Amino acid sequence: MASFDSLWIWEDERIRKRLSWYLGVSINKYPAKYLICKRIPAEFNAEQEEKELWSIHQNCAKKFQEIWKGIKNGELRLNELEVASQSFLDLKVELVQRMVRHCNFCRWNCRINRIEERKTGTCQLGRISRVSTYFHHMGEELPIRGRKGSGTIFFTSCNMRCGFCQNGDISKDKDNGIIISPRQLAMMMWELRVEGCHNVNLVGGEPTIHLHTIVEAINHLDRINPTPEELQYIWCVKSDYFYTFRRNFSDATHQGIINVPVLWNSNMFMSLETLYILRELVDIWLPDFKFGNDKCSLRLARTPWYWDTVSRNHKLIYDWGEDIIIRHLVMPNHVECCTKPILEWISKNMPDVPINVMDQYRPECFADPTSPSFDHKLSDIARRPTPREIIEAYSYAKKLGLNFESISWEKNVTGLKLI
Repeated sequence: MASFDSLWIWEDERIRKRLSWYLGVSINKYPAKYLICKRIPAEFNAEQEEKELWSIHQNCAKKFQEIWKGIKNGELRLNELEVASQSFLDLKVELVQRMVRHCNFCRWNCRINRIEERKTGTCQLGRISRVSTYFHHMGEELPIRGRKGSGTIFFTSCNMRCGFCQNGDISKDKDNGIIISPRQLAMMMWELRVEGCHNVNLVGGEPTIHLHTIVEAINHLDRINPTPEELQYIWCVKSDYFYTFRRNFSDATHQGIINVPVLWNSNMFMSLETLYILRELVDIWLPDFKFGNDKCSLRLARTPWYWDTVSRNHKLIYDWGEDIIIRHLVMPNHVECCTKPILEWISKNMPDVPINVMDQYRPECFADPTSPSFDHKLSDIARRPTPREIIEAYSYAKKLGLNFESISWEKNVTGLKLI
C-alpha cells in the first residue's frame, strides 16, 4: 500500500503547509508533542497552590516552544533529550486533577467538585469517564482518515445541547458505553495506532469534559504494553473488532518509542485553562464552528457566550501556529445568520486555514420531524439544506478566497461543486 504522505491531498500546497507538523508526526518524521513534554523537567510538589503550578507551567511552556522549534527545524532530535523524572506532562496531570475538583474545563465554569460531590454540572459527569465506541474511522476528511483510518474514540456526554445532534445517543446519554480508566484509554490509543491509524481522534459527545482522564492516559502512552487479558475489556466497545488489523510497531514509533498523533475533535466551547493544558499535547485540531451568533446558539443548542468563546479559541490556536482543519456544517435557513458570518470571520482572522464546508446536515435528534421527540421550535432546521443553500455557502467561501475546495468537495455527500 502506498504511504500516507503520497495521497493526492498533500499535493495541495496550502493543505500541506498548514498541516506540516501533523503530517510529520503521522509518518513518524517528528515525535508527537507529548513525547517532548516528557523530556521537559518540571519541579513541583502536591502541597503547592494551583496558582504556583500554573506559573511553573508557563515556564515549562516556554521551554517546550524552544525545543519544539528545534525539532521542527531539524536542529534537535528526541533521543538527544533525557526523559525527565518529573516532567511537564506530569505537571499537566497534576493540574487537571486540581481543575476537576472545581471543574473549569469548559466555558460553563460550573466549579463543581466532580471527584467528591454528588451533584454535577452542565455535562452531568462526575469523575468517571465512559467510552461509547472506538474504531478505525474511514469517514473523516482525507488528511485525517488517510488510507488506514482515523483512530476515533467516542466519549459520552457533552457540554452543549444541540437540538440537531447527529451523535445524540452518545451526547445525551452520559451512561452510554463502558467505564474506562486512564490506563484503559491509553490501551485504546495504543491499539489504534499500532494497527495503522494515522492519528488518535478524541471526540464525543465532547472530549473537553473528560480532560482529566485523557491527559493522564497520554502520560501512560510511552510505557503502555497491554496484555491480551487487559484488552478483552475494552474490545467490547471496539466496533470494528471483527476486522483483522495487522499490528505493525515499526510504523507506529519514532526512534523506537510509540508515537501517537493526538487529534482534538471538539466543539471548542472550552476554557482558556483547558487550551493551555492542550497546547503542548495536541498535534492537530479539528474544531467545529457551528453558529454565527449567540441568538442561534441559544435557541438551537441552549448555549450562551458561544460566539465570543469559540471565536477566541479558534483565533488563539491559530496565533499559536497550530495545525487546524475547521469544520462548519451548513444548516437550512442559517446560511445568512451563521454560515456567512463564520466564513467572513475566518477570512479576516485565520484566512489560510483548511475548512470543510460540510453539506451533510440531516435533521436528527429533536430536529427530526418524524421523531416523537421532535421540537417544533426547531422547525426551521427540520429538513436538509437545499442545493441552492449549499452552493451559496461554497460561493461565499470562494469569494472570500478561503482554503476549502480540496477538503470540502472530496468529502461532500451531495456531489455539489462550483463550476
